[in-house]
Amino acid sequence: MKKLCNALIVSLFLFGTACSADNSEESTLLSYEDVSERIQITFENNLYQLPPRTQGHYGIRLYRMTGDKKYLPAALYDYYVVSDRMHTIVPYLNDEGYIETSSKRLTDAMSKGTRGKARRKALKKFPEFIFYADELLRYSSRLDAFGVELPDTVMDTLKGYDFLPGLTDKTMIRAWAAQLANYVYWLKQLGIADYSKQYKKAFLEAYPDSEDEQLSKWHFRNKLYGLTHFIFAASGYYQHYVSTDEFGWILDYFEENQQRVLKDATDDITAEVGISYLLMQKKDHPMVTETKDRLVKAFNVDAGMVPSVSGKIDLATGEHRNVLTYMLFTWPEKMTEGPYFHEINSVKKYLPTNDLEEHENETDGDR
Repeated sequence: MKKLCNALIVSLFLFGTACSADNSEESTLLSYEDVSERIQITFENNLYQLPPRTQGHYGIRLYRMTGDKKYLPAALYDYYVVSDRMHTIVPYLNDEGYIETSSKRLTDAMSKGTRGKARRKALKKFPEFIFYADELLRYSSRLDAFGVELPDTVMDTLKGYDFLPGLTDKTMIRAWAAQLANYVYWLKQLGIADYSKQYKKAFLEAYPDSEDEQLSKWHFRNKLYGLTHFIFAASGYYQHYVSTDEFGWILDYFEENQQRVLKDATDDITAEVGISYLLMQKKDHPMVTETKDRLVKAFNVDAGMVPSVSGKIDLATGEHRNVLTYMLFTWPEKMTEGPYFHEINSVKKYLPTNDLEEHENETDGDR
């Protein structure tokens, strides 16, 4: 009986290995077009099974890649959620108790893994930073990107908070480099402050190239993620190209560390590295081909998507990775800005009422 069990275990192991090998061999036979088409079919056939913000994430990016209005309903989902959350926040911008409670809620909701622990530790010096940056600033920049005018109270609140200490703190950068890059360029987008030079200096001090060999895989990935987000955030998230004069140093870094980048980066980051070249109009660079080829190998034919590092097949958590892969494989000559919903007749009537200023005035006297 024991021999039979051992034989079954060996057989199952060999079967699993063979299936994995078969998928790998089959995926390498696919073209970039094959992979992108299959990803698009997988996600668009199941789009309405995704959480609202994830649908919005997909819709916004596909709209910016194609300009196709069929993606507006999905993008509109994001507008609904962000508008609703902003309406919740606006009446309490002068309420320290609300800001403190919200900051604690956001901090407590972070993951219990390495990333969450690092961020909670970093935020001890700046406990309210997460409210101003990851709630108020995030929602403000998104509404502004949709062409919505922000009320004076929101702009005044953002101008009144000192973001710079948190943005340039070494512990903060080593906990969430990419998100801080977003905050820097959102502040610039809104005309509040331009901290891009200060952030670049602080980033290079937090992650000097001379100490790369000492970085764990987690920190190396965090550094790469931060570098791609300098470019992504500066492009308004795939709305316009960026200058090699300003960001060419990042591509130089990728090339100088190509072997480790391709070995240690997650598939999400691999796609971002490739797109970074595309955002500087270098579509024929060998690094673009290298990143594409790695993602073809990672593609799971049966699932119709690129799985997670652990092999997990999940539409909601895998959307980010797969929409980036799709974008890398189907990059357009020209990106589309927006969507500016108020300028598009087919969706105008479905927009939430832009009454943030009015809502603020109504509740002002109640406090």
